Amino acid sequence: MILCCGEALIDMLPQGAGFVPHPGGAVFNTAIGLGARTGFCAGLSADFFGDMLRASLAEARVDASPCVTAPRPCTLAFVRLVDGQASYAFYDEGTAGRMLTEADLPPVQAQALFFGGISLVVEPCALAYEALLQREAGRRVVMIDPNIRPGFVTDEPAYRARIGRMLARADIVKLSREDLDWLAPGQGEGFVAGLLAGGTALVLLTDGQKGASAITPRHRIAEPARKVTVVDTVGAGDTFNAGVLASLQKAGLLTRAALGNLTPEALRAALSLGTAAAAVTVSRAGANPPWPSELT
Repeated sequence: MILCCGEALIDMLPQGAGFVPHPGGAVFNTAIGLGARTGFCAGLSADFFGDMLRASLAEARVDASPCVTAPRPCTLAFVRLVDGQASYAFYDEGTAGRMLTEADLPPVQAQALFFGGISLVVEPCALAYEALLQREAGRRVVMIDPNIRPGFVTDEPAYRARIGRMLARADIVKLSREDLDWLAPGQGEGFVAGLLAGGTALVLLTDGQKGASAITPRHRIAEPARKVTVVDTVGAGDTFNAGVLASLQKAGLLTRAALGNLTPEALRAALSLGTAAAAVTVSRAGANPPWPSELT
């Protein structure tokens, strides 16, 4: 099982003069994209927004038993779309997701852990997820996608330090071109080389319509983006992550030993599924990942 650890929220997507609620959140979207044989760990609200999130997890056959339900509000993300590109305004103070603590964390029975998103920005939940990563790193595969939202970061030194510590323990790191520019301005892919030299087995770089690359200490494979009509980009990177993890899991490669010996063929297959899944997501509104039948 892959355990996805991080935020679940409600994306408020523009429609006419108002907004329509859609289940979302970077880590939630990845869990939904993975579906069966996946667990999800987060704080969920006891309100009707929380019910929407739980219903989506159940429909995708994601195990939500590691989640904690709390009588707190749900995080909201109001989305602005400009030519299909999404930007976000988050409302997160005192929410069920944000107030998750280390004491709430479940025992782990998974072969891999996935972390990312705004849940790594705000405390106390960021401290809880870092503690879980530090506890489990080296014992099972760890993947992280920081999915950085600079406008949500209020304590930049603390956030940079935390992300640095977490990246240093990860086996798989996914970065968008924007993430890379924010984390290491002016360094370019020298930052990627540093991650690989420090022990990361696989770095995934995404660059919008230019496609994605998979980089290991021995190989570099590129995959162009699929040509589709883009409705919006909400959840595209999250769905890409799900495709990559699903491909590695299906091939029996989601172990620390196997990740150290990935072949070009395995990397190409993972990128292909990731970009195919992302292409379906951007072709329709909101974070709406494809079912497996849509990718065959």
